[in-house]
Amino acid sequence: MSATYFPSDEIVSRYRGRRALAGYLRLARPFTLLAPALGMASGGIVGYFAEGPKPLHGADFLTVLLLGTLAAALLNAASNSLNQIYDLDIDRINKPGRPLCTGEVSITGAWLFTVVTAMAALVLAAVVSTLTHHWGTLALFVAAALFSAAYSVPPARMKARGWWANLTVALPRGTLLKVAGWTLAQSLLSWEAWFIGLVMGLFLVGATTTKDFADVRGDAAYGVKTLPVAHGAAKAAKMVAPFIVLPFLLIPLGALTGVLTGHLVDLVMLGVICTLWGAHIAARILSDPESLTSTENHPAWRHMYYLMLFIQVGFVFAYVPYDFYGNLIRKLT
Repeated sequence: MSATYFPSDEIVSRYRGRRALAGYLRLARPFTLLAPALGMASGGIVGYFAEGPKPLHGADFLTVLLLGTLAAALLNAASNSLNQIYDLDIDRINKPGRPLCTGEVSITGAWLFTVVTAMAALVLAAVVSTLTHHWGTLALFVAAALFSAAYSVPPARMKARGWWANLTVALPRGTLLKVAGWTLAQSLLSWEAWFIGLVMGLFLVGATTTKDFADVRGDAAYGVKTLPVAHGAAKAAKMVAPFIVLPFLLIPLGALTGVLTGHLVDLVMLGVICTLWGAHIAARILSDPESLTSTENHPAWRHMYYLMLFIQVGFVFAYVPYDFYGNLIRKLT
């Protein structure tokens, strides 16, 4: 007769610990943290190389850049967790594999995770503001946190209010995020910072809806009137398509009028590439809007996300002086 094996308490404890850690990691949705982190870092680098006085240089600036980037990722993780808490019933229909739905993470655990990550983000923003003496960083983080709460938490629950949902996401994650990044290097009282933020905010007004198409069934069941629920997939696609294309035309306009102080040619090229890419995304959405409701990660949404990452990197290349790269390579070699 073969012996029956029972795992030790230590092995069971380790397994449960790894499973819990994996659940909290999925609660944060790490892939979605890349865009805000990169957006914050990009904003800081652009602000550093743009025209204007800077309080910090060298290693001191790199310190606040890293702290600000981490703060942006943590605040977005808190927002993701908060949204899943209040969308639990909807997610049981749309995304049953999420950790709250499967029981990997409890509601209490999700609340603890939300509070800890949000407070950590705000503390880091306060540290950055102390180092730079630009208190706009902390103010913008507080505003972004309030917008995140307003998006998910009743009675505001902007998620259920059509265009207001789009604006509640676009303003903090597009406009305020870019300006917050800028404040790592310069004051928020800059037309240039808000112009860049306007471009990103307008883009996200439309891009936000690309994730709502796949959630129509659950959203409709619980009265969440996103644009696809309220107007149908075809009409919603027509409503948001201009926001995925037209905002990028502001980039060459800003460069030609002197509002943007980066390299003129690079900014014009960035605007053209993003406009054409946005037109491709819009065309995919308009050609078969019903297909957007059948899968969570539709190619149009992936293109939108990659475009959002591309424009962050594009702004960096458009502002960093050409000789900076040569000097950096010489120092490294």
